[in-house]
Amino acid sequence: MKKYIVAGFLLMLFLLSGCGDPVQDDLLDYVNEKMPSLGKEEMKIVGKYDDVTGPNYTDDQSLYDALKAEIIPEYNEFIKDLEAVEIETDELRNIHEDYIEATNIQASAFLLIVSAIENQDSTMINEANEKLNTARKMMREYQNDVKKLAKEHDVKLEKNKDEKPL
Repeated sequence: MKKYIVAGFLLMLFLLSGCGDPVQDDLLDYVNEKMPSLGKEEMKIVGKYDDVTGPNYTDDQSLYDALKAEIIPEYNEFIKDLEAVEIETDELRNIHEDYIEATNIQASAFLLIVSAIENQDSTMINEANEKLNTARKMMREYQNDVKKLAKEHDVKLEKNKDEKPL
Protein backbone atom coordinates (compact mmCIF):
# COMPACT_ATOMS: atom_id res chain seq x y z
CA MET A 1 0.00 0.00 0.00
CA LYS A 2 2.84 2.42 0.79
CA LYS A 3 4.27 1.95 -2.69
CA TYR A 4 1.03 3.18 -4.26
CA ILE A 5 0.79 6.17 -1.95
CA VAL A 6 4.38 7.24 -2.74
CA ALA A 7 3.90 6.64 -6.47
CA GLY A 8 0.62 8.58 -6.38
CA PHE A 9 2.27 11.41 -4.46
CA LEU A 10 5.17 11.62 -6.96
CA LEU A 11 2.73 11.61 -9.87
CA MET A 12 0.78 14.40 -8.18
CA LEU A 13 3.97 16.45 -7.72
CA PHE A 14 4.84 15.94 -11.36
CA LEU A 15 1.39 17.06 -12.46
CA LEU A 16 1.47 20.08 -10.15
CA SER A 17 4.87 21.14 -11.45
CA GLY A 18 3.31 21.24 -14.90
CA CYS A 19 0.70 23.71 -13.67
CA GLY A 20 3.21 26.57 -13.53
CA ASP A 21 3.15 29.59 -15.77
CA PRO A 22 4.95 28.69 -19.02
CA VAL A 23 5.20 32.35 -20.06
CA GLN A 24 6.81 33.20 -16.72
CA ASP A 25 9.31 30.35 -17.11
CA ASP A 26 10.06 31.32 -20.70
CA LEU A 27 10.48 34.98 -19.79
CA LEU A 28 12.80 34.20 -16.89
CA ASP A 29 14.97 32.06 -19.16
CA TYR A 30 14.87 34.78 -21.83
CA VAL A 31 15.94 37.69 -19.65
CA ASN A 32 18.38 35.76 -17.45
CA GLU A 33 19.99 33.29 -19.84
CA LYS A 34 19.38 34.07 -23.48
CA MET A 35 19.44 37.84 -23.83
CA PRO A 36 22.16 39.24 -21.53
CA SER A 37 25.10 38.29 -23.78
CA LEU A 38 23.20 39.40 -26.88
CA GLY A 39 22.38 42.73 -25.25
CA LYS A 40 26.05 43.28 -24.45
CA GLU A 41 27.01 42.38 -28.02
CA GLU A 42 24.51 44.82 -29.49
CA MET A 43 25.70 47.59 -27.16
CA LYS A 44 29.30 46.95 -28.26
CA ILE A 45 28.39 47.17 -31.95
CA VAL A 46 26.16 50.22 -31.56
CA GLY A 47 28.96 51.80 -29.52
CA LYS A 48 31.25 51.42 -32.54
CA TYR A 49 28.64 53.20 -34.62
CA ASP A 50 28.34 55.96 -32.02
CA ASP A 51 32.14 56.34 -32.12
CA VAL A 52 31.96 57.53 -35.74
CA THR A 53 28.65 59.44 -35.81
CA GLY A 54 27.00 62.40 -34.12
CA PRO A 55 29.48 64.46 -32.10
CA ASN A 56 32.18 61.86 -32.90
CA TYR A 57 31.77 62.19 -36.68
CA THR A 58 34.97 63.24 -38.42
CA ASP A 59 34.47 62.42 -42.09
CA ASP A 60 32.56 60.19 -44.49
CA GLN A 61 35.52 57.90 -45.11
CA SER A 62 35.93 57.03 -41.41
CA LEU A 63 32.21 56.29 -41.11
CA TYR A 64 32.26 54.26 -44.34
CA ASP A 65 35.29 52.22 -43.27
CA ALA A 66 33.84 51.49 -39.82
CA LEU A 67 30.52 50.40 -41.30
CA LYS A 68 32.07 48.17 -43.97
CA ALA A 69 34.86 46.61 -41.90
CA GLU A 70 33.25 46.14 -38.50
CA ILE A 71 29.76 47.44 -37.81
CA ILE A 72 27.78 45.80 -40.62
CA PRO A 73 29.48 42.37 -40.48
CA GLU A 74 29.26 42.25 -36.66
CA TYR A 75 25.65 43.46 -36.65
CA ASN A 76 24.66 40.85 -39.24
CA GLU A 77 26.23 38.15 -37.05
CA PHE A 78 24.38 39.57 -34.05
CA ILE A 79 21.08 39.32 -35.96
CA LYS A 80 21.80 35.67 -36.82
CA ASP A 81 22.38 34.97 -33.12
CA LEU A 82 19.20 36.85 -32.23
CA GLU A 83 17.20 34.85 -34.76
CA ALA A 84 18.59 31.60 -33.31
CA VAL A 85 17.10 32.27 -29.87
CA GLU A 86 14.54 29.57 -29.14
CA ILE A 87 11.39 30.73 -27.42
CA GLU A 88 8.66 28.41 -26.17
CA THR A 89 5.62 30.67 -25.82
CA ASP A 90 3.77 32.64 -28.46
CA GLU A 91 3.47 35.76 -26.28
CA LEU A 92 7.22 36.11 -25.85
CA ARG A 93 8.02 34.89 -29.37
CA ASN A 94 5.87 37.69 -30.85
CA ILE A 95 7.70 40.30 -28.81
CA HIS A 96 11.07 38.82 -29.78
CA GLU A 97 10.08 38.85 -33.47
CA ASP A 98 9.35 42.58 -33.16
CA TYR A 99 12.87 43.06 -31.82
CA ILE A 100 14.32 41.10 -34.73
CA GLU A 101 12.37 43.30 -37.14
CA ALA A 102 13.78 46.42 -35.46
CA THR A 103 17.34 45.12 -35.75
CA ASN A 104 16.82 44.31 -39.43
CA ILE A 105 15.58 47.84 -40.05
CA GLN A 106 18.65 49.19 -38.28
CA ALA A 107 20.90 46.91 -40.35
CA SER A 108 19.27 48.14 -43.56
CA ALA A 109 19.90 51.72 -42.41
CA PHE A 110 23.60 50.93 -42.00
CA LEU A 111 23.69 49.55 -45.56
CA LEU A 112 21.85 52.60 -46.83
CA ILE A 113 24.44 54.89 -45.22
CA VAL A 114 27.19 53.00 -47.06
CA SER A 115 25.33 53.44 -50.36
CA ALA A 116 24.69 57.10 -49.59
CA ILE A 117 28.39 57.71 -49.01
CA GLU A 118 29.34 55.79 -52.16
CA ASN A 119 26.84 57.83 -54.21
CA GLN A 120 27.23 61.09 -52.26
CA ASP A 121 23.44 61.17 -51.93
CA SER A 122 22.05 63.19 -49.03
CA THR A 123 18.52 61.95 -49.76
CA MET A 124 19.68 58.43 -48.94
CA ILE A 125 21.21 59.69 -45.68
CA ASN A 126 17.85 61.20 -44.74
CA GLU A 127 16.13 57.89 -45.54
CA ALA A 128 18.72 56.01 -43.45
CA ASN A 129 18.15 58.38 -40.53
CA GLU A 130 14.40 57.75 -40.77
CA LYS A 131 15.05 54.01 -40.63
CA LEU A 132 17.29 54.45 -37.60
CA ASN A 133 14.57 56.47 -35.87
CA THR A 134 11.99 53.81 -36.69
CA ALA A 135 14.27 51.06 -35.36
CA ARG A 136 14.92 52.98 -32.12
CA LYS A 137 11.18 53.48 -31.63
CA MET A 138 10.54 49.78 -32.21
CA MET A 139 13.29 48.84 -29.75
CA ARG A 140 11.71 51.04 -27.10
CA GLU A 141 8.36 49.36 -27.82
CA TYR A 142 10.07 45.96 -27.49
CA GLN A 143 11.46 46.95 -24.10
CA ASN A 144 8.06 48.20 -22.97
CA ASP A 145 6.38 45.02 -24.21
CA VAL A 146 8.85 42.85 -22.28
CA LYS A 147 8.19 44.92 -19.15
CA LYS A 148 4.43 44.61 -19.64
CA LEU A 149 4.65 40.84 -20.15
CA ALA A 150 6.85 40.56 -17.06
CA LYS A 151 4.32 42.49 -15.00
CA GLU A 152 1.45 40.33 -16.28
CA HIS A 153 3.32 37.17 -15.26
CA ASP A 154 4.82 38.33 -11.96
CA VAL A 155 8.42 38.58 -13.18
CA LYS A 156 10.48 41.33 -11.60
CA LEU A 157 13.01 42.84 -14.01
CA GLU A 158 16.10 44.47 -12.59
CA LYS A 159 18.35 46.81 -14.51
CA ASN A 160 21.97 45.82 -14.80
CA LYS A 161 24.26 48.81 -15.22
CA ASP A 162 26.32 46.94 -17.84
CA GLU A 163 23.40 45.92 -20.05
CA LYS A 164 20.75 47.54 -22.13
CA PRO A 165 17.77 47.87 -19.78
CA LEU A 166 14.66 45.87 -20.58
